[in-house]
Amino acid sequence: MAPGFTSVGRKKVAVHVALYLVNIIVLALAARINSFQQFFFAADLFPLGLSITTLVILTVMLFLDFATENSYTGRPQFEVGVFGVLSVFWLAFNAFSTSRWRNAPLACSTIPSGFDDVRTWCQDLQALKAFVWVEWLIFFFTAFITLRYTISQNNRGNKHIFRMPLSRYSPSLRNDTSAVPDYMRNSEFLQFSADPKF
Repeated sequence: MAPGFTSVGRKKVAVHVALYLVNIIVLALAARINSFQQFFFAADLFPLGLSITTLVILTVMLFLDFATENSYTGRPQFEVGVFGVLSVFWLAFNAFSTSRWRNAPLACSTIPSGFDDVRTWCQDLQALKAFVWVEWLIFFFTAFITLRYTISQNNRGNKHIFRMPLSRYSPSLRNDTSAVPDYMRNSEFLQFSADPKF
């Protein structure tokens, strides 16, 4: 891991890497299925398009988390938002695609031996059906667990969780403003009092 990553950060990056790997598998399967169907069916195109979008987003988030010390894309409010939105998109598109794939044969071994390319397509489709739902589960639970952890840390008085990336977050940094002063810098909006001064 990159220097400065805390135990929370190492777990977060491990989940992101696992999600990245599952997304690459979905992208590969969706590309194979679409090339067989000549990019015709929308049910096959949705996982392909969404996995490309997800790959770009995850690549940017991981790169910025490793490249910069105070990446906004690594902050919990950003991650919960991005993973929540991607979770909704994956759920919607998976429901659509799975309903369209219901007519595909479940037992790929029943396809006659002379149609090896169709049997391979069927096996790829069954694998894609499983992996798109695995990817949705990872997105959903990542967003939910990040939100839950952030709220619990905020309730414990660790308000600095919103001002630093999770990869470098530690509850012990709450009172140590000299160690990482950039993380402790307040927003301009937080400097205004509740009573307006005229």
